[in-house]
Amino acid sequence: MTTYLLAGGGTAGHVNPLLAVADALRARDPEAVVLVLGTREGLEARLVPERGYELLFVDKVPFPRRPDKAAAAFPARFPRAIAQVRAHISGRHVDVVVGFGGYASAPAYVAARRERVPFVVHEANARPGLANVLGARRAAGVGVAFEGTPLKRSTVVGMPLRREIVTLDRDALRAEAAAHFGLDPAKPVLLVFGGSLGAQRLNAAFGEGHRAAWRDVLDAGWQLLHITGERSELVDPGVAGYALRRYVDRMDLAFALADLIVSRSGAATVSEISALGIPTVYVPYAVGNGEQALNASSAVRAGAALLISDADFTGDRVRSEVVPLLADDARRTAMAAAAASVGTRTGTENVVAMIDDALRASGRG
Repeated sequence: MTTYLLAGGGTAGHVNPLLAVADALRARDPEAVVLVLGTREGLEARLVPERGYELLFVDKVPFPRRPDKAAAAFPARFPRAIAQVRAHISGRHVDVVVGFGGYASAPAYVAARRERVPFVVHEANARPGLANVLGARRAAGVGVAFEGTPLKRSTVVGMPLRREIVTLDRDALRAEAAAHFGLDPAKPVLLVFGGSLGAQRLNAAFGEGHRAAWRDVLDAGWQLLHITGERSELVDPGVAGYALRRYVDRMDLAFALADLIVSRSGAATVSEISALGIPTVYVPYAVGNGEQALNASSAVRAGAALLISDADFTGDRVRSEVVPLLADDARRTAMAAAAASVGTRTGTENVVAMIDDALRASGRG
C-alpha cells in the first residue's frame, strides 16, 4: 500500500491541481493513503477536508523578500516547519511527496530529501514560484504546465484539471447550457469573465457607460454571456441576448456555450480554455510579476489567442479587435485548432505517471 503526501495550497491555483491528482490516485487505488500537507490559513484548510482528504498542517513560513520582522524570524521558523513535515513523513510512512507550490511545499521538499523520500514538483505558472525553483534542483521529477517555464530538468505535462472540464462534451451540452443562461443555442456566444471576483477593466469595456461594447456584440449577431464577479455593481440592461451573471457555479456550461472568450489569463483559466480548444482574447491582470501574460504566451505564439494589455482594454479596443473577430469564422476556426494543439486534458495522468516513475526509481514502487 502506497502512501502519498501532496503538498501545496494558499490559493485555488495550487489547491485545484493538487485535488485533481489526489482524486486520480484514490480512484486508481482505493487502498492507497492520500494525505495533504497545507497551512491553517490557506484555502486548503476548507477545500481539502470537504473533498474527504486528511489535511496535515505545517506552519506558514513565507520566504523573506525584504528586511523586516518576518525575515528576522525566518531562520528559526523554517527549520521548525521542516521538522513538522519530517515528523509527518516518518510517522505516516510516506513513500513519495508531490509539491504544487505555495507555503507548504518548500519545507516539504527539504523534509523529503532529509528523510530520503523521493519528491516530485509540479509548477502551474509560466513564471515559477520560489519554492518550486528551489525544489526542482533535487526533485525526482519536475512537471510544468506551460512550454518555456524556466525550471531545471522540467517536462511539459500540462495542468491537472477538474474532472468536469476533462470530460466536457461541449456540443452535447450546448442546448442545456443555453437554457441555463436564457440564450439561444443556435446563435454564437461571446463569453466574458474575469474570475470569481470579476475584472473591473473587462466589466467597464463591455458593460458600463454609453461607450460600452455589449451593444456592438449584439449588433454583430452574437450573444454575450458576461460573468461580472460578485463585487460588480453593473446593472443588467435586460436585453435579449445579453446574459449578465455575477457568479456562475457551472463554468462547464459557460464553456460549453462559448464560441469565443475574453478573459484574464490565470494558469488554470488558460489551461482549461486551451484543453477545450476555444479561441480566446486574453487580458492579463496587471498586478503581480507579469505571470499572467507569460501564462498566455504559448497560446498566443501558437495562434490560439490574442493578447491585449489591461491598460489598453477599452470599449473602443473591443470594437477594433474583438468585434471583427466575431465576423471572421475562418480565423476563429484556425484559433480553435491551435488551442487544441497547445492544450491537454491529460495533465492529471501525466503527473501521476511522473509520480510512478519517481517511486520506481527509488525502489518504493
